Amino acid sequence: MIEQLDIMAIAPHPDDLEIICGGTLAKLVLQGYKVGIIDLTSGEPTPRGSEELRRQEAEAARQILGVQLRLNLNLPNRILMDTPENRFIVATAIRRYRPALIIAAAGRTPAASPDHHQGHLLIEASRFYSQLTKWDDRFEFTLPYRVPHLVYAPFPFDAEQRQWHSQFIVDISETFEQKLTSIRAYGSQFDSNRFDKVKHLITGNAISLGGRCGFMYGELFALPHPVGTTDLLKLVKSNHSFSPHAEPIIEPGKDHLPMN
Repeated sequence: MIEQLDIMAIAPHPDDLEIICGGTLAKLVLQGYKVGIIDLTSGEPTPRGSEELRRQEAEAARQILGVQLRLNLNLPNRILMDTPENRFIVATAIRRYRPALIIAAAGRTPAASPDHHQGHLLIEASRFYSQLTKWDDRFEFTLPYRVPHLVYAPFPFDAEQRQWHSQFIVDISETFEQKLTSIRAYGSQFDSNRFDKVKHLITGNAISLGGRCGFMYGELFALPHPVGTTDLLKLVKSNHSFSPHAEPIIEPGKDHLPMN
Protein backbone atom coordinates (compact mmCIF):
# COMPACT_ATOMS: atom_id res chain seq x y z
CA MET A 1 0.00 0.00 0.00
CA ILE A 2 1.34 3.43 -0.97
CA GLU A 3 1.52 5.71 2.07
CA GLN A 4 3.51 8.58 0.59
CA LEU A 5 4.28 9.76 -2.93
CA ASP A 6 7.29 11.53 -4.38
CA ILE A 7 5.26 12.99 -7.25
CA MET A 8 1.52 13.56 -7.53
CA ALA A 9 0.21 14.44 -11.01
CA ILE A 10 -3.31 15.91 -11.11
CA ALA A 11 -5.66 16.59 -14.03
CA PRO A 12 -9.42 16.81 -14.62
CA HIS A 13 -9.96 13.69 -16.75
CA PRO A 14 -8.52 10.22 -17.30
CA ASP A 15 -6.28 10.53 -20.42
CA ASP A 16 -5.28 14.19 -19.77
CA LEU A 17 -2.00 13.33 -18.07
CA GLU A 18 -1.17 10.57 -20.54
CA ILE A 19 -1.45 13.12 -23.35
CA ILE A 20 0.49 15.99 -21.79
CA CYS A 21 3.13 14.25 -19.65
CA GLY A 22 2.76 10.47 -19.84
CA GLY A 23 6.35 10.04 -20.99
CA THR A 24 7.69 11.92 -18.00
CA LEU A 25 5.53 9.97 -15.54
CA ALA A 26 6.83 6.69 -16.96
CA LYS A 27 10.40 8.01 -16.80
CA LEU A 28 10.01 9.05 -13.16
CA VAL A 29 8.91 5.52 -12.31
CA LEU A 30 11.97 4.11 -14.09
CA GLN A 31 14.11 6.49 -12.03
CA GLY A 32 12.77 4.91 -8.85
CA TYR A 33 10.21 7.51 -7.73
CA LYS A 34 6.78 6.77 -6.27
CA VAL A 35 4.33 8.40 -8.65
CA GLY A 36 0.60 8.89 -8.29
CA ILE A 37 -2.06 10.08 -10.74
CA ILE A 38 -5.11 11.92 -9.42
CA ASP A 39 -8.06 12.15 -11.81
CA LEU A 40 -10.45 14.83 -10.59
CA THR A 41 -13.44 13.41 -12.50
CA SER A 42 -14.44 10.20 -14.25
CA GLY A 43 -14.51 12.01 -17.58
CA GLU A 44 -18.10 10.86 -18.06
CA PRO A 45 -20.59 11.35 -19.55
CA THR A 46 -19.14 11.43 -23.05
CA PRO A 47 -20.67 10.38 -26.38
CA ARG A 48 -18.33 7.35 -26.48
CA GLY A 49 -17.75 5.89 -23.03
CA SER A 50 -19.16 4.83 -19.69
CA GLU A 51 -17.88 5.19 -16.14
CA GLU A 52 -17.01 1.51 -15.86
CA LEU A 53 -15.22 1.47 -19.21
CA ARG A 54 -13.27 4.61 -18.36
CA ARG A 55 -12.20 3.04 -15.05
CA GLN A 56 -10.91 0.00 -16.89
CA GLU A 57 -9.07 2.14 -19.44
CA ALA A 58 -7.50 4.33 -16.75
CA GLU A 59 -6.26 1.27 -14.90
CA ALA A 60 -4.81 -0.18 -18.11
CA ALA A 61 -3.02 3.12 -18.78
CA ARG A 62 -1.67 3.17 -15.22
CA GLN A 63 -0.17 -0.28 -15.70
CA ILE A 64 1.37 0.70 -19.03
CA LEU A 65 3.08 3.73 -17.47
CA GLY A 66 4.06 1.75 -14.38
CA VAL A 67 2.60 4.39 -12.06
CA GLN A 68 2.13 2.99 -8.56
CA LEU A 69 -1.15 4.71 -7.63
CA ARG A 70 -4.17 6.07 -9.45
CA LEU A 71 -7.04 7.70 -7.60
CA ASN A 72 -10.27 9.18 -8.95
CA LEU A 73 -11.85 11.86 -6.75
CA ASN A 74 -15.22 11.60 -8.55
CA LEU A 75 -15.82 15.33 -8.84
CA PRO A 76 -18.46 16.23 -11.46
CA ASN A 77 -17.34 16.16 -15.08
CA ARG A 78 -18.46 18.98 -17.43
CA ILE A 79 -19.31 21.22 -14.48
CA LEU A 80 -16.03 20.97 -12.57
CA MET A 81 -15.45 24.20 -10.66
CA ASP A 82 -12.81 25.63 -8.36
CA THR A 83 -15.00 25.81 -5.24
CA PRO A 84 -14.10 25.63 -1.53
CA GLU A 85 -15.84 22.26 -1.24
CA ASN A 86 -13.80 20.80 -4.10
CA ARG A 87 -10.63 22.30 -2.66
CA PHE A 88 -11.24 20.39 0.57
CA ILE A 89 -11.52 17.12 -1.38
CA VAL A 90 -8.36 17.63 -3.44
CA ALA A 91 -6.38 18.98 -0.50
CA THR A 92 -7.34 15.94 1.57
CA ALA A 93 -5.73 13.68 -1.04
CA ILE A 94 -2.64 15.89 -0.99
CA ARG A 95 -2.44 15.76 2.82
CA ARG A 96 -2.90 11.99 2.77
CA TYR A 97 -0.12 11.23 0.27
CA ARG A 98 2.20 14.18 1.08
CA PRO A 99 4.08 14.45 -2.24
CA ALA A 100 7.31 16.41 -2.64
CA LEU A 101 6.10 17.64 -6.03
CA ILE A 102 2.74 18.27 -7.66
CA ILE A 103 2.46 18.25 -11.44
CA ALA A 104 -0.63 20.27 -12.38
CA ALA A 105 -2.28 20.05 -15.78
CA ALA A 106 -2.48 23.67 -16.88
CA GLY A 107 -4.29 25.52 -19.61
CA ARG A 108 -7.49 27.06 -20.89
CA THR A 109 -9.02 24.98 -23.68
CA PRO A 110 -12.41 26.40 -24.72
CA ALA A 111 -12.64 24.07 -27.72
CA ALA A 112 -11.87 20.99 -25.60
CA SER A 113 -13.30 21.38 -22.09
CA PRO A 114 -13.70 24.22 -19.60
CA ASP A 115 -12.84 21.63 -16.92
CA HIS A 116 -9.18 22.02 -17.86
CA HIS A 117 -9.06 25.67 -16.82
CA GLN A 118 -11.09 25.11 -13.67
CA GLY A 119 -8.93 22.13 -12.81
CA HIS A 120 -5.81 24.27 -13.16
CA LEU A 121 -7.22 26.80 -10.67
CA LEU A 122 -8.49 24.06 -8.35
CA ILE A 123 -5.11 22.31 -8.14
CA GLU A 124 -3.30 25.54 -7.30
CA ALA A 125 -5.81 26.44 -4.60
CA SER A 126 -5.84 22.93 -3.16
CA ARG A 127 -2.08 22.94 -2.82
CA PHE A 128 -2.45 26.05 -0.66
CA TYR A 129 -5.40 24.62 1.29
CA SER A 130 -3.44 21.46 2.16
CA GLN A 131 -1.21 23.44 4.54
CA LEU A 132 -4.00 25.17 6.47
CA THR A 133 -4.27 24.58 10.20
CA LYS A 134 -7.27 24.59 12.56
CA TRP A 135 -9.48 23.19 9.80
CA ASP A 136 -8.67 19.49 10.13
CA ASP A 137 -12.33 18.48 10.21
CA ARG A 138 -12.68 19.76 6.63
CA PHE A 139 -9.86 17.48 5.49
CA GLU A 140 -11.03 14.23 7.12
CA PHE A 141 -8.72 14.98 10.05
CA THR A 142 -5.56 14.52 7.99
CA LEU A 143 -2.55 16.51 9.13
CA PRO A 144 -1.61 19.80 7.43
CA TYR A 145 1.05 19.50 4.77
CA ARG A 146 2.88 22.06 2.65
CA VAL A 147 3.85 20.78 -0.80
CA PRO A 148 7.39 22.04 -1.50
CA HIS A 149 7.18 22.17 -5.30
CA LEU A 150 4.58 22.86 -8.00
CA VAL A 151 5.21 22.27 -11.70
CA TYR A 152 2.80 22.99 -14.55
CA ALA A 153 2.27 20.54 -17.40
CA PRO A 154 0.74 22.77 -20.11
CA PHE A 155 -1.85 21.48 -22.53
CA PRO A 156 -0.36 21.70 -26.05
CA PHE A 157 -3.61 23.28 -27.29
CA ASP A 158 -3.84 26.01 -24.64
CA ALA A 159 -5.83 29.01 -25.88
CA GLU A 160 -3.32 31.40 -24.33
CA GLN A 161 0.26 32.21 -25.28
CA ARG A 162 1.70 32.20 -21.78
CA GLN A 163 4.81 33.91 -20.56
CA TRP A 164 5.84 31.46 -17.85
CA HIS A 165 8.52 32.60 -15.41
CA SER A 166 10.55 29.61 -16.55
CA GLN A 167 10.08 26.42 -18.50
CA PHE A 168 12.05 23.29 -19.28
CA ILE A 169 11.83 20.14 -21.37
CA VAL A 170 12.17 16.56 -20.14
CA ASP A 171 13.78 13.96 -22.41
CA ILE A 172 11.19 11.21 -22.94
CA SER A 173 12.96 9.40 -25.78
CA GLU A 174 13.04 6.11 -23.88
CA THR A 175 9.39 6.28 -22.76
CA PHE A 176 7.69 7.89 -25.76
CA GLU A 177 6.25 4.59 -27.02
CA GLN A 178 4.87 3.91 -23.52
CA LYS A 179 3.17 7.30 -23.68
CA LEU A 180 1.50 6.49 -26.99
CA THR A 181 0.45 3.04 -25.79
CA SER A 182 -1.09 4.51 -22.64
CA ILE A 183 -3.16 6.93 -24.73
CA ARG A 184 -4.28 4.10 -26.98
CA ALA A 185 -5.62 2.33 -23.87
CA TYR A 186 -8.53 4.80 -24.02
CA GLY A 187 -10.23 3.01 -26.88
CA SER A 188 -13.62 4.51 -26.02
CA GLN A 189 -12.25 7.99 -26.65
CA PHE A 190 -9.81 7.30 -29.48
CA ASP A 191 -10.92 4.99 -32.25
CA SER A 192 -8.38 4.31 -35.01
CA ASN A 193 -9.14 7.52 -36.90
CA ARG A 194 -9.07 9.76 -33.82
CA PHE A 195 -5.98 8.05 -32.43
CA ASP A 196 -4.08 8.60 -35.68
CA LYS A 197 -4.80 12.33 -35.45
CA VAL A 198 -3.87 12.51 -31.77
CA LYS A 199 -0.69 10.52 -32.41
CA HIS A 200 0.27 12.86 -35.25
CA LEU A 201 -0.21 15.93 -33.03
CA ILE A 202 1.58 14.48 -30.02
CA THR A 203 4.48 13.08 -32.02
CA GLY A 204 5.09 16.34 -33.87
CA ASN A 205 4.90 18.34 -30.66
CA ALA A 206 7.28 15.98 -28.84
CA ILE A 207 9.79 16.04 -31.70
CA SER A 208 9.67 19.84 -31.87
CA LEU A 209 10.14 20.26 -28.12
CA GLY A 210 12.80 17.58 -27.74
CA GLY A 211 14.77 18.64 -30.81
CA ARG A 212 15.52 22.05 -29.30
CA CYS A 213 17.49 20.26 -26.57
CA GLY A 214 19.01 17.48 -28.65
CA PHE A 215 16.42 14.88 -27.60
CA MET A 216 14.40 12.66 -29.90
CA TYR A 217 11.22 13.47 -27.97
CA GLY A 218 10.44 15.91 -25.17
CA GLU A 219 7.66 17.15 -22.90
CA LEU A 220 7.26 20.75 -21.78
CA PHE A 221 6.92 21.88 -18.16
CA ALA A 222 6.78 25.30 -16.55
CA LEU A 223 7.31 26.86 -13.14
CA PRO A 224 5.48 29.64 -11.29
CA HIS A 225 8.86 31.20 -10.47
CA PRO A 226 12.29 31.62 -12.11
CA VAL A 227 14.70 28.69 -12.14
CA GLY A 228 17.31 29.06 -9.41
CA THR A 229 20.73 27.46 -9.16
CA THR A 230 23.91 27.58 -7.09
CA ASP A 231 25.96 26.10 -9.96
CA LEU A 232 25.59 27.88 -13.29
CA LEU A 233 27.70 25.41 -15.28
CA LYS A 234 25.87 22.38 -13.91
CA LEU A 235 22.52 23.96 -14.79
CA VAL A 236 23.58 24.79 -18.34
CA LYS A 237 25.20 21.40 -18.96
CA SER A 238 22.11 19.54 -17.79
CA ASN A 239 20.21 21.10 -20.70
CA HIS A 240 22.22 19.16 -23.31
CA SER A 241 21.42 21.94 -25.74
CA PHE A 242 21.98 21.24 -29.42
CA SER A 243 21.86 23.47 -32.44
CA PRO A 244 21.65 21.96 -35.94
CA HIS A 245 23.43 25.07 -37.24
CA ALA A 246 26.46 24.72 -34.97
CA GLU A 247 29.88 24.22 -36.56
CA PRO A 248 31.13 20.62 -36.19
CA ILE A 249 33.96 20.03 -33.74
CA ILE A 250 36.99 18.54 -35.51
CA GLU A 251 39.23 16.41 -33.33
CA PRO A 252 42.84 15.90 -34.51
CA GLY A 253 43.67 12.45 -35.85
CA LYS A 254 40.09 11.42 -36.53
CA ASP A 255 38.32 11.00 -39.83
CA HIS A 256 35.22 13.10 -40.30
CA LEU A 257 32.52 12.76 -42.90
CA PRO A 258 31.80 15.93 -44.86
CA MET A 259 28.67 17.78 -43.82
CA ASN A 260 26.37 19.57 -46.22
